Amino acid sequence: MISVDQLVVSFGGFELLKKISFLITPKDRIGLAGKNGAGKSTLLKIIAGQQPPSEGSVVVPKDIRVGYLPQHMQLADNYSVFEETKKAFDEILHIKKKIDHINHQISTREDYESDYYMDLITQVTELNDRYQMVGGSNFEAEIEQTLTGLGFKRSDFSRATSEFSGGWRMRIELAKILLKKPDVFLLDEPTNHLDIESIQWLEDFLKGYAGAVVLVSHDRAFLDAVTNRTIEISLGKIYDYKANYSRYLVLREEHRETQLASFKNQQKMIEDTEKFIERFRYKASKSVQVQSRAKMLDKLDRIEIDEEDNSRLNIRFQPPERSGTIVAECKHLTKKYGDLLVLDDIHLMIERGEKVAFVGKNGEGKTTLARIILNELEYQGTMKIGHNVKIGYFAQDQAQRLDENLSVLETIDQIAVGDVRTKIRDILGAFMFSGDDVDKKVKVLSGGERSRLAMIRLMLEPVNFLVMDEPTNHLDMRSKEILKQALASYEGTVLVVSHDREFLDGLVNCIYEFKDRKIKQHLGGIYDFLKRKKMESMKELEMKSKPDAVSEKKEKPQQPETKLSYEERKEINKNISRLEKQIEQAEEDITALENQIEAMDEKMSKPETASDHAIFEQYEQLKTKLSEIMQGWEKNLEEYESLKSQKTW
Repeated sequence: MISVDQLVVSFGGFELLKKISFLITPKDRIGLAGKNGAGKSTLLKIIAGQQPPSEGSVVVPKDIRVGYLPQHMQLADNYSVFEETKKAFDEILHIKKKIDHINHQISTREDYESDYYMDLITQVTELNDRYQMVGGSNFEAEIEQTLTGLGFKRSDFSRATSEFSGGWRMRIELAKILLKKPDVFLLDEPTNHLDIESIQWLEDFLKGYAGAVVLVSHDRAFLDAVTNRTIEISLGKIYDYKANYSRYLVLREEHRETQLASFKNQQKMIEDTEKFIERFRYKASKSVQVQSRAKMLDKLDRIEIDEEDNSRLNIRFQPPERSGTIVAECKHLTKKYGDLLVLDDIHLMIERGEKVAFVGKNGEGKTTLARIILNELEYQGTMKIGHNVKIGYFAQDQAQRLDENLSVLETIDQIAVGDVRTKIRDILGAFMFSGDDVDKKVKVLSGGERSRLAMIRLMLEPVNFLVMDEPTNHLDMRSKEILKQALASYEGTVLVVSHDREFLDGLVNCIYEFKDRKIKQHLGGIYDFLKRKKMESMKELEMKSKPDAVSEKKEKPQQPETKLSYEERKEINKNISRLEKQIEQAEEDITALENQIEAMDEKMSKPETASDHAIFEQYEQLKTKLSEIMQGWEKNLEEYESLKSQKTW
């Protein structure tokens, strides 16, 4: 379908791609893999016709439609979300415009018997047939389905695109490309701006899509779910396997081991042959054999070992000072942006050593709560940071906060202390800053390179509570793995906002789900959480589709058919413990307030204070506070009793 033939890309004498060739066939699901700077995005641009190669060619048949989503693009902001997305249906809209124009002519003309009038009737009939054939009757439903799948609410459809962040506008562009239904999708990091639910929707869409898909992604779980072929670009060459990414890694290692064994055997044979030639070079009786073996060596197709960048370093975060048991705790926390309520009366407690993830759809308040913990935003309610807690923060725009006039080496040298200073170049090398790269100014680095540099800075800071907002968005597989290992062995507390399932898997042990301005705690790993979520959604669908069964259950209560799992019991026990503490604290506060109110009653009964308005105001404030705490106490008590009853299942 698409042919890439002997492609070369050169920059100032450096060959990024060295005569690579491959075919993209129908039904291919190709994942382009490789470290940052290997040439993945460049290759997609060339296939999409956005950039010419230095040598070689890309042949795309004329009847093949290509849909290309780059990492970065210029976005227009002159339309609503729905109107902008509707542009995907240019052909349908063009046909509809023609139909409307001809219908107007038909309705205003009176020469019913003329050839021209009959020709108009024929045209509008053919156009209507074409309109129905290309999906004109249901394209608006497709737009709605795609936008909601990518995380938009129906109330967003009429909003101007200028009201949305860059990430959400990229979703609109992705929706347009998906709706055009090209023969080949070229997608460059499509999951960077998606939350977990939207990523799963996109996975399902691409898996069921009839055309071919070529995508660049550093999301291993996404690659494994979508792709059936992997092309890795490494040191200018490509390695092409009919397998998803995880299977490819195994096959590549097996191939390399076989290649290495063959190389060693051939080198032994060459060495023995050269020794024979050297030994008998001047003996006339052996001249024929010497010449024969010399010719054999000349004609020998010598095995070459694929170059491989194996430099790795087991980097660890700096050993943190010990913090208090409670690292961060919020009660009755509410956050509004003007009239928009983002977080409503939430409770959260993070303890020392926990590795916590914030997950949920974009716009549900994950980053907002992270910034409240950092004391960057105002809020209602209480937020307490524990004793001796020192916070290190990695923001989504952390890469943009670096000093652009410093070099890579200077940026790290600024914060490195002690023995670490002797290992700066090794650390930089582990994150793919080697040789002359360390002398580059920050301002010339790519987005991925800046993200890696910002991550190194954070790893070297002496903190005991790491708050990280989408730390993997611009990191390649290798950098993500290094970071994940470092976080796994980190002795401090970690809070990470992320949609990268592979990164979170095996790293976090507690998940807070953000939904409808509330948060819900789940103990266990990310796939345990997703499995429970899927089961919950399936149960909801089942209940909606079987109302009779629901009503029967209401008439006749049934005991749960299965007992709770260990993780579910563990989660309930933790929530019971949390509620017990909150109830106990509330009861202490209630007792203290009642004593204060009683003392105020006695004071107010005296004649000398009867006209003191300040005392009356204080008295009313105490009563209001008591009422609020009583309401919270009742709410926690109800939840406590409910969890206690679940525990007996």
